[in-house]
Amino acid sequence: MNEHQNPVPNIEGRLRHGILRVPEATYDATGIVVNGRRIKSFVFTTDLAIIRNCDADAVFAVYPFTPQQAISDAIIKGSYVPVFCGVGGGTTKGLRTVGLAKDVESQGAMGVVLNAPISDLNLAAVARAVDIPVVITVTNNRTDIQRRLEAGASILNVAGGSETTQLVRWIREQHPTVPIIASGGNTEKTIRATVEAGANAITYTPPSTKELFREMMAKYRDM
Repeated sequence: MNEHQNPVPNIEGRLRHGILRVPEATYDATGIVVNGRRIKSFVFTTDLAIIRNCDADAVFAVYPFTPQQAISDAIIKGSYVPVFCGVGGGTTKGLRTVGLAKDVESQGAMGVVLNAPISDLNLAAVARAVDIPVVITVTNNRTDIQRRLEAGASILNVAGGSETTQLVRWIREQHPTVPIIASGGNTEKTIRATVEAGANAITYTPPSTKELFREMMAKYRDM
């Protein structure tokens, strides 16, 4: 550390000192500024216990069921950081997707997330219906990125599995300034590679509650 640079103060509670921390490599990302707030990390979970005990900048509330207002409402109310809510785009689509987007906006979501299969027409309808960022998921290099942007997508969410880093790099070569969120896994190595490829922000996959309990119980047994 530069001798003239002050260390960052770190305040912890007497009990709440074991929170999940996103890997340091995440802080090398530029971040995406949404309504004045810079976001570099999203925790990819709908578990409120993890959301309340993680230092990520925002929540990526996407899950493998049809979106439900009761779930988004509970997450938004329970979180003290911004929430980006999944509103469909695969099985759930059409007018229902538009309605869900309007619902989560009124509940206080900072952004909506659409799945990759959604049509450009449906994407455009969602983008016209809300005044918060519309995030479109990109899963492969067959996606017409320009058409997605023209339809109203504000941010790209790159989720290409093991090919995510290459996919981010491919998009960045064509669109140097488009905001990109990308799945970075949960290790320093994978997150750093994704940031270096051009991602502005990272979705961090936290350990499950089961894994966290396993570690805790192992410590308790040694006491």
